[in-house]
Amino acid sequence: MSTLKVDTIQKRTGTGTINVGQSGDTIAMPSATLTTALPVASGGTGGTSFSAAGLSNTSAFMARLSSNQSVSSGSFTKIVFNAEDFDSDSNFDTSNGRFTPTTAGKYWCYTSLAVDELNDQNAVYSAIYFNGSHANGHSSLAMSSKNTATTVSNIGATFTFNGSSDYIEVYGLHNYGSNRNFIGNSTTECVFTAYRLIGA
Repeated sequence: MSTLKVDTIQKRTGTGTINVGQSGDTIAMPSATLTTALPVASGGTGGTSFSAAGLSNTSAFMARLSSNQSVSSGSFTKIVFNAEDFDSDSNFDTSNGRFTPTTAGKYWCYTSLAVDELNDQNAVYSAIYFNGSHANGHSSLAMSSKNTATTVSNIGATFTFNGSSDYIEVYGLHNYGSNRNFIGNSTTECVFTAYRLIGA
């Protein structure tokens, strides 16, 4: 392997395109501080780092239940995810289970709800609420089986946030007939996550 060390690379004559590598090559860029803005073709604004160029997918977070949440039967109940694995901009509130990103844009949002000890053919719904209302088409159903101790319902969707007051929450429903636990602090647990989409 050879190393080429230079101070300046310029086109041989005039101005135009300088090609680096060829189709199929992987170009490795070590950590470095750029002195001019990165040209950004989709979604960014230009900058000397990916983040400054508008290519950061934050705000982003991952939250979960640290312990079981008991939920009564037959109506949607908010699931309050009270523990965080990460929260890039402190936009998720563990006291009320609400994500309010301060950076405007489109976000991919996902939740998975696990409920224990349902009877055969009982149902579990997971739903994403936007600004306090059930977002049309953003709920998912899972049916339990007599051979399954845990029933999991999950859903993912994209939402557009204004970056100041828009928020999302997760609600769950089961029809067991009496209280059931939405599972926390387990390998099969209730989780909630979101991150901003780059260039969308």
